[in-house]
Amino acid sequence: MLRSVLRAGFALVIIAFVFSASVVADEKSVANHPRVKEALNLVEIWIESQMDYERLPGISIAVVHDQDLLWAKGFGYSDMEKMVPTTPDTIYSICSISKLFTSIALMQLRDAGKLQLDDPVSKHLDWFKIEKTHPDAPPITVLSLLRHSSGLPRESDIPYWTGPDFPFPEREQVIEKLPQQKILYEIDTYFQYSNLGLTLAGEIVAAVSGQDYNDYVKENILDPLGLTDTTPYLREDLLGGQMASGYGRWPREGEREKLAFFQARGITPAAGFASTAKDLAKFASWQFRLLEKGGNEILNAYTLKEMHRVHWLDPNWKTTWGVGFAVWKQGDNTFVGHSGGCPGYQTQLMLCPKDKIAIVFMCNAIGAAPGMHTERAYGIVAPAIKTALDSDAKEDKSAPENLEKYTGLYSGAWSELSVFYWKGSLGVIYLPSSDPAESITELKHTGEHVFTRVRKDGELGEEIIFELDESGNVKRLLWHSNYMTKVR
Repeated sequence: MLRSVLRAGFALVIIAFVFSASVVADEKSVANHPRVKEALNLVEIWIESQMDYERLPGISIAVVHDQDLLWAKGFGYSDMEKMVPTTPDTIYSICSISKLFTSIALMQLRDAGKLQLDDPVSKHLDWFKIEKTHPDAPPITVLSLLRHSSGLPRESDIPYWTGPDFPFPEREQVIEKLPQQKILYEIDTYFQYSNLGLTLAGEIVAAVSGQDYNDYVKENILDPLGLTDTTPYLREDLLGGQMASGYGRWPREGEREKLAFFQARGITPAAGFASTAKDLAKFASWQFRLLEKGGNEILNAYTLKEMHRVHWLDPNWKTTWGVGFAVWKQGDNTFVGHSGGCPGYQTQLMLCPKDKIAIVFMCNAIGAAPGMHTERAYGIVAPAIKTALDSDAKEDKSAPENLEKYTGLYSGAWSELSVFYWKGSLGVIYLPSSDPAESITELKHTGEHVFTRVRKDGELGEEIIFELDESGNVKRLLWHSNYMTKVR
């Protein structure tokens, strides 16, 4: 069904792309630098193609540099049947990104002197009863919950990830099931990702603060940060409109199907929040601001730095974690953030504190590979932002050559080819692409409707010839003696 709706609504998708764009940076922002504009355009081209090739119903994405929301846009639909376009304000379940708010809440209470990270969980939750497989092992601590080294099982013993109903438990059911579960490993032995652990962390927030968990997080984190569309529950009243409907995986046969609505209920501290691309962009900018300026804003700056540092290294030397935050290294850069995956939704928040760049990716379908999307988008925009910051004074401000008529999407028997502005001339990538930044071929304008491929070493290769129709519009290109037709 999804594929037929996508085909029938193609024209409306184009309209949705236009109306959901949102570049909000001011005139002084690096977003106005030619290289950054080119990079953001390439992100848009690539995300649009990913949505089509992966049959994804809707995507919202945001790119942040420090305090600027450089670019944010929605692609496709929040609800396929109603054909409601996504925007940067579309609300999605953020699932495990919820853990960051729970972790910040606990660290606020730690800084207020109301708990210690080495406190046993049982000190704050007298009902914490679970079978010990290693009777002489030290007790599970607050810190071990936040860095997933507690040895607890991944889930409460209830099949809430099982469709079609996804029966997330109430708080009382989680407590009732605990004595029937057992600890898997001694504390601080292995990394064992645990929704149960972060659920308990939220229970500690409530117990220590004396407030309902939802009320505490709203009053002490969400409201002060101005995250007006972020809630510790999903917005059923907006479902199918501003709140995106969730869709299942793309099966071997058939189409993605809309999934049943759910609330995380007792698992809320680990997986129950909803948010938007714009709100998570604000959340990222707050972190960059606090890290640079220091002091206290929601949290002490040194506490945030503490949370961003590696606090757990697994014995395999591959898995690392901070306090609440996932921490990982790619190339020379260290990233922090979290992913989220709940029935019908997959999301990612990725920050690079060193260069103050954050990428937010949100999709209303299972199987969207959010980590790949944020990393690839970063790989496109980060070099452009660096160029804008490092060489602004030397940058040629003259208008680039008008090559607009050559840009667009070309189709051939083997693949699609996107032609776009790149470094003052043109660039091309074949679609689909698993790594667009590494797949760019640069072109040099060398004749009338003729471009030449620029090799990686700077030498020139073969020619690409664009052919025009009687009206002067480009109709196809010739490369390696073969044609590709321009389709848009």
